[in-house]
Amino acid sequence: MASPSVFLERLGERLVEAGLPVWRIYVGLQLVHPELEAMGYVWRRGETVQEIARAFGIQFTSAYVGSPLQEAREQKRPVRYRLKDVGPDHHLLLREVKADGGTDYLALPMRLRREGPLPVVSFTTDDPAGFSDRDIADLSRVVDMIGAVVESHIERSVADTVARTYLGREIGQRVLNGAIRRGEGQEIRAVLWFSDLRDFTGMNQRMAPGELLELLNNYLQLVGDALDENGGEILKFIGDGVMGYFPAEDALFLPMVTSAALAAARRLMGDIAAANEARATGGHEPLRFGIGLHVGTVTFGNVGTGNRLDFTVIGPAVNIAARLEGLTKELKVPVLASAAFNEVCPVPLASLGFHRLRGVAEPVEVFTLPG
Repeated sequence: MASPSVFLERLGERLVEAGLPVWRIYVGLQLVHPELEAMGYVWRRGETVQEIARAFGIQFTSAYVGSPLQEAREQKRPVRYRLKDVGPDHHLLLREVKADGGTDYLALPMRLRREGPLPVVSFTTDDPAGFSDRDIADLSRVVDMIGAVVESHIERSVADTVARTYLGREIGQRVLNGAIRRGEGQEIRAVLWFSDLRDFTGMNQRMAPGELLELLNNYLQLVGDALDENGGEILKFIGDGVMGYFPAEDALFLPMVTSAALAAARRLMGDIAAANEARATGGHEPLRFGIGLHVGTVTFGNVGTGNRLDFTVIGPAVNIAARLEGLTKELKVPVLASAAFNEVCPVPLASLGFHRLRGVAEPVEVFTLPG
């Protein structure tokens, strides 16, 4: 299925070819998204489609309140403005479209089968004569005909967003591609990351719930930013802990991938240090954390019941990475890596000797950042 931008570009071209005097088209789609309220798509004759992200709360701002888009959506009827009659008292959107060369503006609500806010499509012409009655009838039919296509884009957008938000990029795409059978799995080689906040239980007792939730979200955002910037991905949140990974499809990539994991760890250390400076000025205690890094082969797979699954990663390497993170508390260092990680990492690490890890038969050598 073509993206909304490609679809809108082709639609605009076809309308022009059919003789309709369309100069500008806008389609506004409501989203189910953790950060955005809606996405707008603007096509102008002879130009590529522009995508405009609409943040939460835009429906309460002057950009939307009193606009012809609000009028068409909430009154569920066509809205038309002859732009030659638009003056200072009209909405900014109409004044801007007029200033750009528009002469006639038509907004149409799109009636869909799904519940929720109606998408709105607006057409503008730069023809001095404006839209004719026949043009408006034709454009109204066009909106009716493209409803099914737009609805499918909305449904796909919802599925993509929910999958990526709750499962991550890679796993979300796997699930959307059909990897939803219990017991299905695939072995991959990866650098595993476990990170955890120190004394989270104590903070739970000392802090108000709202304050603690804000702190946790801010901390997890820093972890996610560090992973994203360096090619890693969050697999899951475990309370205040983060289980992440850096895929390495071939062993030849391991030096690059381990370097990326260390870069993510260093970024997180720097970001936490900056956050602690700000916390100190407000009289708050510093954040402390630990990171465990290991290289190994793990299995991506579905576990759970017949109708309630979790896409997770399993294998001995997962346990080692988690135990390394736990050992950072005892050794009082922010980062610990395994000998397997050190062996393929081009960055020199400092050995802290051999230590026992719960669930691992023999003592293992562990490494940390130099200095």
